[in-house]
Formats: sequence, C-alpha cells, structure tokens
Amino acid sequence: MGQGKEEGKGSKAYEQLKPCLERAMALQAALVLFEWDNETLAPEEAGRYTAKIQGALSGAYQEIMTGETTGKLLEKCRKETGLTEAEGAIVREALEEYERLVRIPPKEYRDYQELVAESARVWAKAKEQQDFDAFAPTLKKIISYQKKFAGYRAKKGQRLYDVMLDDYEKGFSMEKLDEFFGLLKKELVPFLKKVMDSKVEIRDDFLTGDFPEEKQRELAEFLAEYVGFDFKRGVLSESAHPFTTNLHNHDVRLTTHYRERVDSSLFSVIHEAGHGIYELGVDDGLTQTLAGQGASMGMHESQSRFFENMIGRNGAFWEPLYERLQEFFPEQLKSVSREEFVRAVNKVQPGLIRTEADELTYSLHVLVRYELEKMLIEEDLDVEKLPKLWADKYEEYLGVRPENPAEGVLQDIHWAQGSFGYFPSYALGSAFAAQMYYFMKKEMDFEGLLRQGKVNVIREVLRKHIHRFGKMRDSRRLLRDMTGEDFNPEYYVKYLKDKYGELYQMKK
Repeated sequence: MGQGKEEGKGSKAYEQLKPCLERAMALQAALVLFEWDNETLAPEEAGRYTAKIQGALSGAYQEIMTGETTGKLLEKCRKETGLTEAEGAIVREALEEYERLVRIPPKEYRDYQELVAESARVWAKAKEQQDFDAFAPTLKKIISYQKKFAGYRAKKGQRLYDVMLDDYEKGFSMEKLDEFFGLLKKELVPFLKKVMDSKVEIRDDFLTGDFPEEKQRELAEFLAEYVGFDFKRGVLSESAHPFTTNLHNHDVRLTTHYRERVDSSLFSVIHEAGHGIYELGVDDGLTQTLAGQGASMGMHESQSRFFENMIGRNGAFWEPLYERLQEFFPEQLKSVSREEFVRAVNKVQPGLIRTEADELTYSLHVLVRYELEKMLIEEDLDVEKLPKLWADKYEEYLGVRPENPAEGVLQDIHWAQGSFGYFPSYALGSAFAAQMYYFMKKEMDFEGLLRQGKVNVIREVLRKHIHRFGKMRDSRRLLRDMTGEDFNPEYYVKYLKDKYGELYQMKK
C-alpha cells in the first residue's frame, strides 16, 4: 500500500501539514464523543447547552482546516509527485475538506452546527409526540442552510442536490441514481406484488414475545463477536436508532436496541457489526487521518448489509448456530425448527419502518426518500406537504400507509442531522453487497464456509479487498478491483428475485 518507514520523507510540505491535520482530527474525535454521548447516555436537558460546545468545536475545526497555513501547505502538497498512495489520499481528502469549508462563512458554519446538534432533540420529541408541525420549522432552517452551503460549493452548472450527493458517494449523481432507482422501481415494485399475491404462508409469530432484554444483550454480544467484532477494540451500547461510530480503528462503537421482536435486535447488531468490522479493518497507517475511514457511505452500507443479509439471513449461517440460539431462549424457540426460523427472518412483509424492512422491500423505502429529497432541494417542495407525499408514495410502492408522522416522515433522524444526499447510499450499499456476493460465490464455497462457522475466511476477503484501504480508493474502483467489473445493479435485482422467487415458490 505504499506505507512504512519511508512515509513522508520525500515531502517537507507533507511533514509540515501533518500536525495541522492531527489537531483537526483530534477535534473531530471530540465531536464524535459528544455525538455518541448524546445518543446513549446524555440527560434529556443537556442538548441545548452541549450544542454550544459542539458549535465551538466545529468552529475550531473549520478554522484549522481553512487556515492560511493549512491552505498554503495543501497547495504545495497538491503539486508533490513523491507522495505515497496513502499520503496522496490524505492530501486529496484534506483538499476536498478545505474547499468545502473555506467557502462557508465561519459564523454560518458554527450556527448551523449548533442547529443540527440541537435539532436531534427537537426531532426526537416531535417523533415521540407524533407531531410533525413541531419539527417542521427546524427542518426548514436545516434545508435552507443545506441549499445555501451547496450553492457556495457548486461548480458552474452543477445542481445543488448533486453537490450533496457527492459528499456521500462520489460518481453517483442524480443522472446515475435516476437510472439505478428506475431499474429498482421497474423490477421490484411489480415483483413485490407477485410475492404478496403468492399462496405461500410463512409463520413468524414466534419471533415476537417475552424475550428478556438481558438475554438479548448477551446474544447481541455473542453474535457481534461471532461474525468478527473485536471487543478489545470496540464496545456495544444502546440507542433509539442503532448506529456505529469510531474515534479510530482501535475504538469502534456500536449501538443496538432491544424489543419484543427478537430478530430486530439480532439483525441490527449483525448489521452494525458489519460497519464496525470495516472500521476495525482500516490500515493502521491510515487511521486517525482524513483517509482513515470507510471509502463512502455506500461502501460502508455494503459491508453492514453484507453481514446482515448475505451472511446473517443465509440459512447456512444458522446451521452451526441455531442450537446456540435456542439455548438463549429455550422456552420461546424450543418447538421452532431451524428451517422455520430461517424462513421467518426472511419473510416479506411490506411495512412502514425502513430499519425493520425485509430485504426485498428495503430499497423501496430508500426510493421514497430519494424522490422526496430531490423535490425538497431541486423543486423547493414545501416542507408542510412532506407527510402527505410520504404517505402517498408508501401506498404506491409498498401498499401501506402511515397513520401518523412517527411511523412516516419522522421515523429517520437523518434530516434532523442535515444528512441530505445520504439515503441513496443505503440502496447502493445493498447493490454493492450483492455484486460482491456473486463474486465470492465464484471464488469460494461461500455457503460451505458458513456451515463450518468460518465467517473469518469471508471476512478476510473483505478486509483484503475493501476494509484496509479506507478512503484511499473510491467505491467504484474498489468494486472493479475486487470483482473485475464496474458497478452493475443487475446483480442486486437477480439476487432478490432468485432468493424470494425460491422462498415463495414462484416459477421463473
């Protein structure tokens, strides 16, 4: 990877730049800790006051990243030819961050950071009270800032939503995503209707019941460790909305939740472990730098979806594990066979909540959000119209309609955090994962390894091809280098149709 003893020796400018970036990354680590604390342990009344601290830290980060010294050193490094691949990636990421932040007036940036630090609390309360009107004014402010900031950064002729999309997944503009989501809409919406019209009944009532939280917690830790999460370098906590974050590759933090439906936590922890394993696998020479994280949101999501679905929902995964699962819940699962359990956790049931969605319907949830984001940013959609439009699209694509904003437009925290352009990454990640899955099936006995409990062999392939590179290479290059092909969403459609065609006994 071009790292080692000689790193930086060929570039005086790079050596001078490193302390600036180290200070910036230290501030980012502090912000990550506050985010973690806000979502897990912080008292309810802390938000407004802590937001000021987060605003100050964000302002200091912007000041370092856009300072005259940083700018001059970055310009020198830009012209360097002797940088290693890792150094070049760090400089590239730093230049992008510099160019992103230098265009935003410092007061606006700090005010915005305080707004989004506090908005999560406003959103959570509005969701709890099923009151979209209570959140709408805050959402309007966030959208206004987002559009203003994108306008500062847009290149000549570039559309605002494309600027936002580029922050999360380079190489996937609206033009590319319209093509991708168009394929999913064309293939999956009618296929879902056929599945729902099939006569196959899949029982899953046994997944809901009295599953003690303490036992669910034990199971979560067991499964995270089983798929390869290292608890010497990571922790698992609880939050309303499961997520993963990290300070570096030796401090990775997962959260999950515990509910009456046992598979909700079970698969959320495998999903988050996938994110965590990615961060743990980043090369030591990259961690604590701007290139020391996952390549993109889509590539990150590909790893969590790969672990959750291609591994965790695979019947072969449970062959060595199911008796262990029954030991955790002997009363609840004693009369349920492994085959019944696997069918149940793969059941298609169009619902309202994205994070609880089955594999087949999942990307249709994302499609709704993508279409609405485009309307908010590109067509100036009135925020007040969101709840009805959301409900209408759910009814059209999934055949279900939310009865209140909490199970509709208020269900996700992303807009409260200002993450416009993020949602498409979830569907792209699922498609990346499917492409990797078919590549691996050609290269190895994938299901055979799962039956033998050798998840580590599969994990090592992902580490070799994806994890260790951090942000050194973008998602499309990583896919090409691993599979020999550029992004091809047809694999995703094939994966879903093959899997659910068989499960629901549909003729090809």
